[in-house]
Amino acid sequence: MRAEVMRAIEVRGGAGPAEALTLAEVPVPRPKANEILIRVHAAGVNRPDLLQRQGLYPPPPGASDVLGLEVAGEVAMVGEDAVRWRVGDKVTALLGGGGYAEFATVDARHALPIPHELSYVDAAVLPETVFTVWTNVFERGGLKAGQALLVHGATSGIGVTAIQMAKAAGAKVIATSRGAEKAARAKSLGADLSIDSSAGDFVAAVREAGGADVILDMVGGDFVSRNLECLNTDGRLVQIAFQAGATVELDLRRIMLKRLTLTGSTLRSRDPDEKARLAAAVETHVWPWAEAGLLKPPIDAVFPLERAADAHRRLDEGTHVGKVVLTA
Repeated sequence: MRAEVMRAIEVRGGAGPAEALTLAEVPVPRPKANEILIRVHAAGVNRPDLLQRQGLYPPPPGASDVLGLEVAGEVAMVGEDAVRWRVGDKVTALLGGGGYAEFATVDARHALPIPHELSYVDAAVLPETVFTVWTNVFERGGLKAGQALLVHGATSGIGVTAIQMAKAAGAKVIATSRGAEKAARAKSLGADLSIDSSAGDFVAAVREAGGADVILDMVGGDFVSRNLECLNTDGRLVQIAFQAGATVELDLRRIMLKRLTLTGSTLRSRDPDEKARLAAAVETHVWPWAEAGLLKPPIDAVFPLERAADAHRRLDEGTHVGKVVLTA
């Protein structure tokens, strides 16, 4: 690996609108003792990238300030002690940052082999969403076969992945999304019941369908109290974002009487050992679903690296279904 510089996306001025994303030449990073260097073929675009671009979500200490939390590509260099991988191995990886570039370094434990027959584009959209859904829906939410998952924002990258993973695990899926067209798409992706949340309150429809045992919510705000109405006894509400607001008022009596659990988490700020543990769990429990063809989130749009601004505009529009990808 002889290249000294690479193309990468920078945010002009440190923060700004999509137009602030510019292509630049920067030094190729070098892997540390426990890291690998990946020649990036594709990188997933996620909502946290938009927040970082706006100056609202800084990278954790030690992470690259280049945007991008997930990539797929080939191992280009192996650091000392990164014993699992060899140059040329095809991998997908969860990053703390640095994915919008031709090369990226990552803790070797946070990389996984690309599932059989998946392209680089297909594989690049897995780590951020799969790790998020596994730890929140299955670990924190405790979803089991035969139980019901309610997922809001069902046509987002997280949403479509949650639908596929829950169905692969034998659960029932109730989905909400805004608009009849998106509701139809969520249904086509495997949701047992798909609700247009813009057409009225979703609570009655969820209760009529038997309620939810686990809810994955990215909305927050006034959805939280309605989620509590949807949960069955011993139900679990897992919060991973709050697009409608982080401050809410709750009736604690409902939580007590129904023995509800309210929890939530973030992924990017977890320490390397915890991410390594999570990667191992995903490889054990989720990768077989991908190998069997049960997990392949839809790709909404693919842009070359130099059109990162267009990729961000696509997410800003909110009309996408599935994942948006950059190719390097």
